[in-house]
Amino acid sequence: MILGIDLDNTIVCYDQLFWRLACERGWISSYVPCRKECVRDELRRLGREADWTKLQGEVYGPLMTQATPFPGVLTALQHLRNSGWTVHVVSHRSRTPFAGPAHDLHAAAREWLQTHGFLHDSTTSGGSSCVFLETEKAAKLARIQTLRCDWFIDDLPELLTDANFPGGVRRVLFDPHGHRPALPLDIGRFEDWAMVTGLLTGASA
Repeated sequence: MILGIDLDNTIVCYDQLFWRLACERGWISSYVPCRKECVRDELRRLGREADWTKLQGEVYGPLMTQATPFPGVLTALQHLRNSGWTVHVVSHRSRTPFAGPAHDLHAAAREWLQTHGFLHDSTTSGGSSCVFLETEKAAKLARIQTLRCDWFIDDLPELLTDANFPGGVRRVLFDPHGHRPALPLDIGRFEDWAMVTGLLTGASA
């Protein structure tokens, strides 16, 4: 079985990092919930869209080292690899930020994966060769098809429901905060990695 998995907000959790940086810079009050989306929405409400854009460039670039994996994700992928699964990371992010210094966002992502043990063969399939960082959503969808994924996990409903999403691929929405809208019944929805592991292990039994 072949699993494709998104990177940002699926493997990497940015909630604490975005919240802490925005609080430290005095952009938001500490009452704002510690979630990336809540920080974004508050900055937009305050008319600080430019600050939000620059902050993303820092967090997905040089400050990504301070982000943490979602609880249980590394163990889950190791379990799947031990069960015979092939695991690929398939994500899309721009090469450089839309504003601010031209950090290499792809290099930052690969460094983070290496640092946290996701490029070991016991976790993914073939080290850095298992990581595909595309710059556009269309290229990400094409990559999922080229890799012949049996399953794909992402945090974005709009990607999983895209008209060009490859047919025959089982779709799973990772929704750790349980706030995404209703989806078609054939799309799984899970809030933690232990639940995902149970689903996929059962699928390969």
